[in-house]
Amino acid sequence: MEQARGFSLVELLVVLAIMSLLASIAMPLVELEHRRGREEELRRSLREIRGALDTYKRLVDAGRVVRPVGGSGYPSRLDILAEGVTDAQAPQGTRIYLLRRLPRDPFASEAVTGAADTWGLRSYASPPQDPQPGADVFDVYSKSSGTGLNGVPYRLW
Repeated sequence: MEQARGFSLVELLVVLAIMSLLASIAMPLVELEHRRGREEELRRSLREIRGALDTYKRLVDAGRVVRPVGGSGYPSRLDILAEGVTDAQAPQGTRIYLLRRLPRDPFASEAVTGAADTWGLRSYASPPQDPQPGADVFDVYSKSSGTGLNGVPYRLW
């Protein structure tokens, strides 16, 4: 008589216990890696937007973009960086685009649809300790109330 082949219930339970133990070890690492990726995306987005704001200001100072009377030289809206501005020195009125697209804050809620609405805005007239929106966009910051892996709140990046 041939004996039945297969795994016993005890063997299956041991394998299942080992797999669940490995999964419980791996999950925090996966979550940490996901958070680290979002933080890197936040750094990259802030660097990209701030670089475009600085370039806009340099273009205004060089006379390539018209400065409104009494203006600081920074754009009035964040969307302007992707929409483009008219080159004041070009006879054909060509546009200068500073960003291909405006990046979203990776920590912003998915309910917020516009990329510009995901960022907190600081005007040139507001102090760095209390950033407030105003007539222009001097800087951006994350509206997230979270804290980074480095211990610094995302708002202060």
